[in-house]
Amino acid sequence: MSLIAGSYEKFIWGFKLKPLKHEPSSQNLTLTPLFSYQSHLAHITAAAASGPAAASGSADDTIHLYDLPSASSLGSLHQHTSSVTAVTFFTPPSLSFPRNLLSASADGSVCIFDTDPFVHLKTVLVHKKAVNDLSVHPSGKLALTVGRDECLAMLNLVRGRRSFYCRLGREASLVKFDLGGERFFMVTEEKVGVHEAEDAKLVTEFECPKRVLSAAPGEVSFLLLSVA
Repeated sequence: MSLIAGSYEKFIWGFKLKPLKHEPSSQNLTLTPLFSYQSHLAHITAAAASGPAAASGSADDTIHLYDLPSASSLGSLHQHTSSVTAVTFFTPPSLSFPRNLLSASADGSVCIFDTDPFVHLKTVLVHKKAVNDLSVHPSGKLALTVGRDECLAMLNLVRGRRSFYCRLGREASLVKFDLGGERFFMVTEEKVGVHEAEDAKLVTEFECPKRVLSAAPGEVSFLLLSVA
């Protein structure tokens, strides 16, 4: 497993999660550094990794790409004209390399890229204000976004256009599909709402003791959260 991390100091780090050398059969793991780059001109705002590829977005309006096995840079993308707020890959189950890269920015737009090679396919204006987060359905056919305009939007990735847009009444900071794509969840401050993917019906809602900073779906209906 590979991990990447970005910082306000403009640096991106890559790590490999490996078993301890003297305990190869043990469940004890260690992080081995792969690379460290001062890759951006401003603080890093988003990062994602899938298979051998990784990407970072920044307030300098650019996306930088990395090859994890060779610990090298693959170049940069310059389609955005404002701060990049989110990046995510889509990797079909049958492939080891991602098929698409999606990125969002502070001007409300989402860029769609083909990853072989990294070619810009389309830019879609989705929100009236900055996009806070985006998530691609496991099928790769659609994506959800939430923005500072207090709205939820759906992107049809087959046609490359926005297919749904509704006001939430409050700003959501995070949106994620579960691993099966049957449900998605949205985070607003301390509250987490779980919704049916088919009709966005609210299944349940729970409140954390503090503001939720990040979240990720896990197996067997687990949801992993980090709070302030």
